[in-house]
Amino acid sequence: MTDKIDVVEREFRAMLAKLTGGLAPQDYGVAFWDWWLNLAKSPEKQAELQQAALKNMMDLWRFNLEAAQGKPMAPADNGDRRFASPAWQQYPFNVWAQAFRNNMALLENSTRDVPGVEPRNARLVEFAAKQAAEPLSPANSPLTNPEVIRQTVAEGGQNLARGYKHFLDDMERTLQGGAAPGTEEFRVGEKVAVTEGQVIFRNELIELIQYAPTTPDVHPEPVLIVPAWIMKYYILDLSPKNSLVAWLVDQGFTVFMMSWKNPTAADRHLGMDDYLRKGVYAALDAVTTVIPERDVHAVGYCIGGTLLSIAAAALSDWGDTRIKDITLLAAQTDFSEPGELSLYISPAQVEMLEALMYKEGVLDSRQMGGAFTMLRAHDLLWQPAVKSYLKGEREGMIDLMAWNADGTRMPWKMHTEYLVGLYLNNDLAEGRFKVEGETITLEDIRVPMFVVGTETDHVAPWKSVYKASGLATSPEFTFLLTSGGHNAGIVSGPVHPKRRHRVRTQKGGEAPLPPDEWFASTGVRPGSWWPAWAEWLKAHSSPERTAPPPMGAPAEGYAAIAEAPGEYVRQR
Repeated sequence: MTDKIDVVEREFRAMLAKLTGGLAPQDYGVAFWDWWLNLAKSPEKQAELQQAALKNMMDLWRFNLEAAQGKPMAPADNGDRRFASPAWQQYPFNVWAQAFRNNMALLENSTRDVPGVEPRNARLVEFAAKQAAEPLSPANSPLTNPEVIRQTVAEGGQNLARGYKHFLDDMERTLQGGAAPGTEEFRVGEKVAVTEGQVIFRNELIELIQYAPTTPDVHPEPVLIVPAWIMKYYILDLSPKNSLVAWLVDQGFTVFMMSWKNPTAADRHLGMDDYLRKGVYAALDAVTTVIPERDVHAVGYCIGGTLLSIAAAALSDWGDTRIKDITLLAAQTDFSEPGELSLYISPAQVEMLEALMYKEGVLDSRQMGGAFTMLRAHDLLWQPAVKSYLKGEREGMIDLMAWNADGTRMPWKMHTEYLVGLYLNNDLAEGRFKVEGETITLEDIRVPMFVVGTETDHVAPWKSVYKASGLATSPEFTFLLTSGGHNAGIVSGPVHPKRRHRVRTQKGGEAPLPPDEWFASTGVRPGSWWPAWAEWLKAHSSPERTAPPPMGAPAEGYAAIAEAPGEYVRQR
């Protein structure tokens, strides 16, 4: 009987998840009541909000009188540039814009610092309130946006006609599961993922690409890159100008890249142990067979870095010393402060996603993409919508945007284990995570580490990434913080005039600095972080250069079976 009840409950949660986009309504219900009840019994906070509302009204009335006489609206103090155009300084548009600013500020104030409210509940209420208020921005309406009005008059409404066509095109693509407009200009293997190489190994989970050398001699130790399975690997092999893989090869490194299969419902039972065994371990076996008697520079990006950390700890515990050093790119090992993604992580939320994934077999990429979009709704949803549907302008597609639209799925078992074990319980950082039934600990990582965080990362906040400094028993820990976000900060190209970075190395036994102190005391360097990392890799490589290794090892079962980028990266 209990099993039947569990089945019914899971089916109900899956149906509910379909209706709510995967969000757990009970989380928001509990958060709202926590906020409302505590606000109701806090006369001090009520008085503060009443005074703030009255002040907003008086300020807006005063600004209305001044604006009618030509006084400009002050720039936003939070960096919001939606009203930065001179057109918004005209009356009455500036008054409408200022009213929206004032109301958003009051909204934020009403959800913060309410005595007794749980911090996560306060963030949920603020998040939900912002999502409800964002559509009301005067920038989102053709009747209150002066830029759209001027353009409509100048073009005789042709911008709205183009926008309507764009809307119909987007709706058709969405309903048919098609790719975003413009992505067809960046076909894999033609304009992106074009670095020359061969697929030398394939199993039911990965393909392993070995890239062709471009230098007469190479560093002896190979580089093995473990990308995230939540994304296609070619984020690290975009256009030639910003391909990390191509640049590494040009620096004289022999590079191997894992390319994950895009799972289907038939792969629902693949778990974390499968991703380790058939992924990292299988790739490491292949690399050390092609280049025997050499240790490996191991690199992991995003959750691929998390998986690499788990693999490195397990291998070290088992006495396997083939990993020479580890580089983690925007990868978390401690999930106690996951940043804005914590809005989507709770027992109820995980139960909803688990039920949906169990029913479907996988978590669809559109589900994940929608969640990330809501975290930055103004930048990723409303602003593009205004530009496309009201102004009739299509943003030019770039390689990074095309890659971002080329999503992947995740199997039920693995993603559930990932969410529960890492995000929800933080088992890896707290020494409870199990591999093949045995508990592993990051303290078993005893090799040099180079960890990269990005300043404006919404997926892996840099202070969370930095926590690796206190978890591993590394004889040398280098942390580099670069400007940019989770993707653009990593894919900066070797030369980038707008980038800057900070870098510092701590030796084994030294206590890591608190993150704010680290930031304040570490000098800023101009330019991309790539050259600094390359110098670190070279310093941790054997001094002699050798002839490039052969492509694969046919006699050992690692013959070239396809040209890069292979088959798995093309799966949709």
